[in-house]
Order: sequence, then C-alpha cells, then structure tokens
Amino acid sequence: MEQKLTFDQWSDQTQEELNNGFSDFMGVIKWAYRAYQNRILYACSFGAEGMVLIDLISKVTPDATIVFLDTDLHFKETYDLIEKTKGKYPKLNIRMARSNYSLDQQAEEFGDRLWESDPDTCCYLRKIEPLKKELANVDAWISGLRRDQSITRKNTQFINKDHTFQKVKICPLIHWTWEDVWNYIELNELPYNELHNQNYPSIGCEMCTLPVALNGDYRSGRWSGSAKKECGLHQD
Repeated sequence: MEQKLTFDQWSDQTQEELNNGFSDFMGVIKWAYRAYQNRILYACSFGAEGMVLIDLISKVTPDATIVFLDTDLHFKETYDLIEKTKGKYPKLNIRMARSNYSLDQQAEEFGDRLWESDPDTCCYLRKIEPLKKELANVDAWISGLRRDQSITRKNTQFINKDHTFQKVKICPLIHWTWEDVWNYIELNELPYNELHNQNYPSIGCEMCTLPVALNGDYRSGRWSGSAKKECGLHQD
C-alpha cells in the first residue's frame, strides 16, 4: 500500500515530501485511492470542477463515494445535474448529506431566513456539521479547490492538513485554470450545471448565489454584498 498520512501523523516534512512527489493531478488521485482505499470520500458541489473530478475519480475507482452537502436550498439545475450524473456513473456511491435541522426546524430555533440574518450559522448547520458526520469514518477527503479561484486558495497544496475537520484534504486540481476545466468538460462531453451558461461560475445555494458580471471575480456572486467569502469548509 502507498504511504498513508493521517492527521495525527502529520509533519511539515512529510507534507513537503508528499507534495514534491507529485507531478500531475492523476498521480495525486491514484495515490489517494491506493493509500486510503475505502477511507476516503469526495465532497462534491457538482460545479464544473466537480464534474471533472467525478470523471477522473471514476476512472481510478469506479465505486468511489461522492458526497453532496444538500442544504435543501440548492438550485433546481443542481439537483437535475446530480440525477444526470447518477445515470452516467451508476457504480459511483453518490449520496446526499443533510443537516439535522429541517428548514422549518431551523427557522423555528434560529429565525426565518437565517441565510440572510446569520449566513455563517446557516452554513455551519447545513454544510459544516453534515460534512463532519460524513468524515467521521474516513481519514481523508478530496476537494476540487483550484488556486486561481480566489486569493484565499492561492496557497492550497495537493495534500493539506485540514484543521477544521482534522483530516487530510487532497486537492488534485490546484494548478488547473478555468479554461482547463472547460476544455476537459467539452473534450469529454461531460454533463454540467446549466447555470454556468448564465454567468454563474461558482454555484452554491440559490438564496446566496448571483450571476457574475462579465470579467468579474470567479466567486463574486457568492454572498454578494457581504464580507463573507467562504462557507467555512475551507478555512486552512
């Protein structure tokens, strides 16, 4: 088996050695599934990068676990894409992770339209807590982060120590550009979220996502008008 790095075994030297050992994204994916086997999952938002990673992962591990954080607030187009993806990759274990709170329960305890009054708490209840539960039985997770998505992601490595969830976070696409992502989608005729055709480069919950102006920042449509830039999943 390949070297398996867990959160508790982490050292800066080990991280450097691992990251220096990779020359391409496919090598990272192959290493991840050889090292962690069934102790790894891919937390996928089903954005453009997500569809690329699903296709790449399916070539390495056809029955890999793919988790979607279903806030019950996503666009219809996102749910439609998930169903298309299940049909295209029937062996993948695609499952929905939901909050312990229904939207009605959340409104009763925290107030109506929490995504407006306290978006950080809304994200915590509907994204962070569900992912914590999913990660409880694995050692590592895969993310579609790319360095050019935002300034907060410019230092992301292939292999990262994730302090938020105390797991190893693997990001195979860190060097990909937005153009690379779309070239791959078009070349391989992958399904994708139709909202991408309407100036939605980054797609989250319907209430917190707007289209982006021409040549606008990739994530400027997320929590527009507020200082919030991340949902909290990627703090490291």
